[in-house]
Amino acid sequence: MPPGREGEAVAFYEGLLGLERVRKPEHLTTRGGCWFRGSGVEVHLGVEEGFRPARKAHPAFLTSGLAGLRGRLEASGVPVSSDAELKGFERFYVADPFGNRIELVEAR
Repeated sequence: MPPGREGEAVAFYEGLLGLERVRKPEHLTTRGGCWFRGSGVEVHLGVEEGFRPARKAHPAFLTSGLAGLRGRLEASGVPVSSDAELKGFERFYVADPFGNRIELVEAR
């Protein structure tokens, strides 16, 4: 993530995706960034000067309540895009506030 944009990360990852923000170890706090945790996942966003978003490589978060999550994201103005069907799953893609691609997936 770019420097100084932790508030946007919290609004997206905690506020919209429902992940819990967790405290970074004390010796890492001076580096900036944010850590988040959810059921079976932990996401560490590090600060990078000259940041370039990951638009192709991406994490896929397995979740439940995908339709509700999609509605919440769209109502907040987050663009959602679909892709070809993946057998046994519903899924869509979003970008975090920094342009990083994220796939959200629910088993059928």
